[in-house]
Amino acid sequence: MHGASREAMSAARGRLDALTDSTSVDAVALADELASVTALLGQEISLRRVLTDPAKSADSKAALVGRLLTGKVSGVTVDLVSGLVRNRWSRSRDLVDSLEELSAVADLTAAQRQGALDDVEDELFRFGRIVASSPGLRSALTDTAAPRESKAALLRGLLGGRAQDVTERLVERLVTRPRGRSLETGLESLSRLAAERRDRTVAVVTSAVPLSDQQKQRLGDALAKLYGRRMHLNLDVDPEVIGGVRVQVGDEVINGSIADRLEDASRRMAG
Repeated sequence: MHGASREAMSAARGRLDALTDSTSVDAVALADELASVTALLGQEISLRRVLTDPAKSADSKAALVGRLLTGKVSGVTVDLVSGLVRNRWSRSRDLVDSLEELSAVADLTAAQRQGALDDVEDELFRFGRIVASSPGLRSALTDTAAPRESKAALLRGLLGGRAQDVTERLVERLVTRPRGRSLETGLESLSRLAAERRDRTVAVVTSAVPLSDQQKQRLGDALAKLYGRRMHLNLDVDPEVIGGVRVQVGDEVINGSIADRLEDASRRMAG
């Protein structure tokens, strides 16, 4: 997002955080309602254009949201969406993207309240690896001709009882309403949002053999020093990885004897 949309989304995240800081707000219900509004505006192109039209007053757009949503979703959701449409947006699609992200953040907040956020992060990563290793499964989940109900049923068979409820909801929304994104991109975005809930960056670590707890701790500490923030390690094993370990943080990839190189970098920074 750029310009006006970025500012609008930042303000919306602030409002969402303020709402979900209150235990009286049901974060799961809020996430579900925001997902429903996302689906509505994703389908109704003319409606979202009206709601992001800079020529229309903020009050008129908020009033339209009230007429459309009151009685269908909670007052909290109506107020949050009304605040969104009062802002200016660079593109009409940005409003829908923001609603979708707010829905995911609300669900992740619910997981954090339950002490399950680490599990959700790991499950999203593992699910992505399962999909990557199974072309047939990926094809079934991304088949645009397949009914949403069949995809949802397939996911329930895969994840039901084996993953956190939040993980199931997030993945099901992504698979049944991809909105033009690849499955991999969507999972990466969800992992990033999960890490941000703890102000952490995700590092994908692929090693030739499983790392010991001590090695994971050393690697996490070294990466945190190098990048200046806490890191969440998503761990994978691939005997063919070059140099024994491969670490990817965002677009940056480091291969080779990573533990020694990071420790050297940390010592230089400390000095």
